[in-house]
Amino acid sequence: MQVGIRLHDTKVQPLPQRLAATRAQGFSCAHVALGKVIEDFPVTNATLTPGLAMYLRKQFAENDLDVAVLGCYLNLADPNPEQLEKTIDTYKAQIRFASWLGAGVVGTETGTPNEQYAVDPKSRTEEALLTFTRNLDRVVEYAEHMGVVVAIEPVIRHIVYDVRRAKKVLKDIQSPNLQIIFDPVNLLDKTNIAGYHDVLKEAIYVLGEDVAVVHLKDFAIKNGEVEELAVGQGQMEYDELTRFMKYDKPYIHATLENTVPENAVAAREYIQKLWDEA
Repeated sequence: MQVGIRLHDTKVQPLPQRLAATRAQGFSCAHVALGKVIEDFPVTNATLTPGLAMYLRKQFAENDLDVAVLGCYLNLADPNPEQLEKTIDTYKAQIRFASWLGAGVVGTETGTPNEQYAVDPKSRTEEALLTFTRNLDRVVEYAEHMGVVVAIEPVIRHIVYDVRRAKKVLKDIQSPNLQIIFDPVNLLDKTNIAGYHDVLKEAIYVLGEDVAVVHLKDFAIKNGEVEELAVGQGQMEYDELTRFMKYDKPYIHATLENTVPENAVAAREYIQKLWDEA
């Protein structure tokens, strides 16, 4: 397991210092959302040049850090045709950039059928799933041309809300350039939290072969709802997950979420200890 972190969860400072501090905290990879960590200029499709990619690639290499995920978390089920085309253009720009940067995957969630990317009961309809799959297929086709993997992240509040629905998307698109970011806590809410071990086991059984990256966080129940926390701060038991990563996915990129600079090292040490004991 190569433990990483969302780069925008680290201490705010110029990028070279930020990368050095990330490595000094013991991390070996990062989830990178360019617009959240580059402050010198706006990140637009036009700024994503080979020169910028190669500059960043050198910066990451000098700090012995992989770009595990290049994040592009935009809504591929946007019902506004003009905005959707802009979104797809941005995915293509990020995919091109990932090919120059050497990122592991371009990561995304799976949207909602409204312009606000807000929670929507219509996300669970077949129409929403067809729309998302059709638009994702365009993005994945472009990724194939560029030699880049796109990885979708199932989230219970979005269109791909469980592992069976994720498997259907994989089967419908049938591309080796489409894989999964696996975040167990994102599959949980108050309707299934009591059986979270079963949710985790089903996810590994159904999607395990296609998992490219793991996101790591914890949870607690607060006022009947799932509260997301840094690893080691909640009630999640990681036995199944650490065994899966250790024996089925050696050297997989696993990036922490919901950390702050003050608890990131403790979260990394917590999951690494469980890994060692698995």
